Amino acid sequence: MLLVIDAGNTNVKLGVFRGTELVAQWRLSTDRDGDVEVRSLFEHAGLELKEIEGIAIASVVPSLNEALRRMAEVDFELTPLFVDHTTDTGLKILYDSPAALGADRIVDSAAAVAKYGAPCIVVDCGTATTFNAVNAAHEYVGGVIAPGIMISAEALFSRAAKLPRVKIERPQKVIATSTIGAMQSGLYYGYAGLVDGVLSQMIAEMGSRPRVIATGGLAPLIADGSKFIEQVDQTLMLDGLRLIYERNK
Repeated sequence: MLLVIDAGNTNVKLGVFRGTELVAQWRLSTDRDGDVEVRSLFEHAGLELKEIEGIAIASVVPSLNEALRRMAEVDFELTPLFVDHTTDTGLKILYDSPAALGADRIVDSAAAVAKYGAPCIVVDCGTATTFNAVNAAHEYVGGVIAPGIMISAEALFSRAAKLPRVKIERPQKVIATSTIGAMQSGLYYGYAGLVDGVLSQMIAEMGSRPRVIATGGLAPLIADGSKFIEQVDQTLMLDGLRLIYERNK
């Protein structure tokens, strides 16, 4: 069995694979200065720590890395695989500075190629929304980073004193007749327009029609308003960590 961990700025997502089957997964709030406690998670899921034979980690939170390494060594007596630009993922990274490319973007891209083929674009709707492009030669050619929709909403709520917090959802029509409706329309349709605007330009620059896959917590909502996103895959990152671990085992 394999434990995979996606340590992001907002959440830490964990999954356990038995072979290719994802038998358990959890989402925890990121504690940048704390430990990652897995014993209780395993107990509630009826899993044994000793069953884990390998651990693969994608982390974009450097302050968490030592805690993750310590957890792997103490709880599982294993040395984890931390994915970075030097890991064999099957992709050639054409970023100007490969070391600056986040592990999450590398894993997303490798997983998309393995599961859906290339060329492809992955839209990861997390704290930031990232767009990652891979060409037909399995080369990571670059991408885009934009503020996530929740960051955009928080900026609106905090900087405009008279505007209330609203639930982010797709309104039935763009032209709203209330303040709450107008905010929901601006957030949803404005962000869907950002996503499709970026995708339109990326597809034009790539010179071919890539598969477009979305992942991340708000991916289903954003994909519903996009004319380019073809597939929503909520386990893309976890699957990618499993595939990369197997490739490097």
